[in-house]
Amino acid sequence: MTKNQLKPVDRVEITVLVDNYIDIFVPPATSVDHRFPFKPARHILAEHGFSCQVRIFSGKNEHAILLDAGLSKECMAWNARQLGISLSSIEAVVLSHGHFDHTGGLEGFFGSVGRPVPLIAHPDAFVRRRLKTPKGPVELPVWDPVALKKAGADILLHNGASTLADGHLLVTGEVERKTPFETGMPGMDLYTDGQWIPDPIRDDQAVVIDVNGKGLVVLSGCAHAGIVNTVEYAKKITGTNDVHGVLGGFHLTGPAFAPRIQPTIDAVNRIGPEYLVPMHCTGWDAINRFMAAMPKKCILNTVGTTYVF
Repeated sequence: MTKNQLKPVDRVEITVLVDNYIDIFVPPATSVDHRFPFKPARHILAEHGFSCQVRIFSGKNEHAILLDAGLSKECMAWNARQLGISLSSIEAVVLSHGHFDHTGGLEGFFGSVGRPVPLIAHPDAFVRRRLKTPKGPVELPVWDPVALKKAGADILLHNGASTLADGHLLVTGEVERKTPFETGMPGMDLYTDGQWIPDPIRDDQAVVIDVNGKGLVVLSGCAHAGIVNTVEYAKKITGTNDVHGVLGGFHLTGPAFAPRIQPTIDAVNRIGPEYLVPMHCTGWDAINRFMAAMPKKCILNTVGTTYVF
């Protein structure tokens, strides 16, 4: 991909269908976060997973993309119904990476649409993986490409960057890793050539939109490549230095990642986004520290919120 192939958009709306946190009484913090209205007859769910609907508007044209599908088979579809969102208009699905808390609702989604829908993923997204724990290694669930194809997924595997939505949405592909303190996820292995080796999670990728007159909006799933690496790579491959918003999981939860929190906050402050929305695997400690360090920019996410840029 050459620079400046990403077409600017007039508006993007990102609705959080699955995330770890729900609080129906959190008020809007800025002009961009539109909260799920309190209605006792309708309730939405939270789980340790991630999924967003991304709607893009350019002139009279509108596009709808799905990023990830949550942990369970039920949560994403249930929340979409409660929010009054029809997933039938989704024209493509992007998988941020192959971990099970992002793939659980995929088969159900493809089976419900009734037509083939492209699924964009990195080739490593369906490799065998395990997590080393004090009680021994635990192999993780892997999404089944054969079952997804039968359900209606048109699986498109890319290492590098690609665009969707008539050139208005960029999928980063494999992210360059240059930030010294962003060293991946310790304790992860992948199975290749008959053996288990350390897993760099090469399949980690994000989506990027260029909002006309504002700059880039970067949406990550877990940012296993590092959220700073991800944003800097988005700037590099688009040729755009202005960053308007950074949203998604930043994977800073737990003791192993605690030393990375302050360097990440410092680096994100230098990047200078107008809005920052840490979600999913960012972790409660990191979210609170982002809120304290960037009080007018950092927004507490809850499931059902729509962000309008």
